[in-house]
Amino acid sequence: MLTWNIGVTINFWLHYRPSLGKPKPRREGVYVDGPIVTVKEGKIRGSFGYLIDGSPYYSFKGIPYARPPIENLRFKAPLPPQPWKGIRDAVDFGPICTQFNFTYQGEEDCLFINVYTKSLNKNDKIPVMVYIYGGSFTQGSGNFFLPDFLLQHDVILVTFNYRLEVLGFLSLETPEVPGNAAMKDQVAALRWVRDNIVQFGGDPNSVTLFGESAGASCVSLHLLSPMSKGLFHRAIAQSGTYNLVQSSGAKERAFRAGKVLGIETNNVQELLDYFRSLNANSLTNLTFVTFTPDEVYRGLPAKFLPVVEKKFPHVEAFIDEEPEKILVEGKVNRLPLMIGYNSGEGLILVKYHVTRLDVYNKEPSYYVPRELVERITKTQLKNFGDRIKRFYVGNKNITENDLSTICDIQTDINFAYNAQRFAHLYTDCESTYFYRFNLVTELNVIKIDLGLTHLKGASHADELFYIFYNYLNKNAYQNNQKLRDIVYRVTKMWTDFAKTGRPTPDNSLGAMWEPYTTKGKEYFNIEDPLSLGHYADRRRMEFWDRLYAEAGLPHISNK
Repeated sequence: MLTWNIGVTINFWLHYRPSLGKPKPRREGVYVDGPIVTVKEGKIRGSFGYLIDGSPYYSFKGIPYARPPIENLRFKAPLPPQPWKGIRDAVDFGPICTQFNFTYQGEEDCLFINVYTKSLNKNDKIPVMVYIYGGSFTQGSGNFFLPDFLLQHDVILVTFNYRLEVLGFLSLETPEVPGNAAMKDQVAALRWVRDNIVQFGGDPNSVTLFGESAGASCVSLHLLSPMSKGLFHRAIAQSGTYNLVQSSGAKERAFRAGKVLGIETNNVQELLDYFRSLNANSLTNLTFVTFTPDEVYRGLPAKFLPVVEKKFPHVEAFIDEEPEKILVEGKVNRLPLMIGYNSGEGLILVKYHVTRLDVYNKEPSYYVPRELVERITKTQLKNFGDRIKRFYVGNKNITENDLSTICDIQTDINFAYNAQRFAHLYTDCESTYFYRFNLVTELNVIKIDLGLTHLKGASHADELFYIFYNYLNKNAYQNNQKLRDIVYRVTKMWTDFAKTGRPTPDNSLGAMWEPYTTKGKEYFNIEDPLSLGHYADRRRMEFWDRLYAEAGLPHISNK
């Protein structure tokens, strides 16, 4: 079962897949006279490196942006980092956060940030891009995303680590552990950028926050959180929105995790003390074993999640209202937004769902998303499930020959509709640019290694290999001029948005990306060639929109 957890799968392919070889060392020189920068806590020494195009850059890795969240600070909001004396080396990555990637990985002392820049001139005011990694809130690290493709457009790239699974998202609904520790890690990282990025040639007033999958869910939440106000100025959400947030059930899951780990209690303080007594590795790999019977078949396998916090005196909440309410009422951080999804997101879930077709054919109500289930009756639930199955395959069962259909179902349920709905609801607040990523080349690493190249579309996470350089896309990129041109165009759109708030400020790419409007539902086809379209995957989106409307939820056609 673990193999088809989205977070595990992506990190497996990116970093651990034996058949794809091991990462090659970067050409970076570490010298005693390496670049020295002074941040608020002290001096750091970085290293010189060379991008894939041969141009030089500066790299600063493993900089603490918060105090280690260990011992009595476990599960708490991060505290500011402590100052140090002398010069601290920033030439190696800090440890990744504790997680389970087929083996136990990482350390609890993991709140480190990395900065890549081509200039250290404080007067240059270079636009800054801060990336939040995905991985189902259980896996991943900022250390894996390298700057070569983005820095060719003269931006600064910042990546960082945040706490994961139980260590990052435990909520006991108490003032001491209200939840969202990991989201507050991200706020701390953004505050560090605000306070220090000018020392790296960056502009603290031009910060773009971007992320993919769970990272995109985080980006959407930062747009809604008062805690994040003023810390960034543009946002990019790739394949994820706030719909994973929990408003209930987090404390009950904590007690189920405690039972798995050896304590059966109804006392919150006793549970917390027990969790703090355990080795950090014990507090990983607890998602599947805390599933409810319904969760075994419904929704994505991400369950330790951001929560709507209960309000407590003297406790700063990351978010304490339902995200949808904040969005509908327009109480958002009003910033330009770029948001979209990949045409074949569900490819990454196809093989997992093929093994469970007997269940879904008998009980298609498991296709109904949790946010709908919470609003409808049991009779409606059965009706919705039957309609979903009939819409996609008519009056027959789904079989292992219907792989494209399974892909479409999973794409729509988990990614496409919620991305369009978020864009539709947000666009009244600020300019929004919507996309559908449909590039299919040798750079679609996930799709290729899944063995699904005979199916249409770009898989979940495939776009990452057009944005970030790594050892998996190195050969294809270096040996194919057309792919290098495609990467240039994709990263130019991302970085132009970071610089100007518009992904195509001119017609240099051969097509203009127009803002999304509630009437035209404009979107950009990111394929070869680029083009503007209206209402992506319209027939499928209109079907889901009817279900959301009948459930009484905000939807696309009500505006």
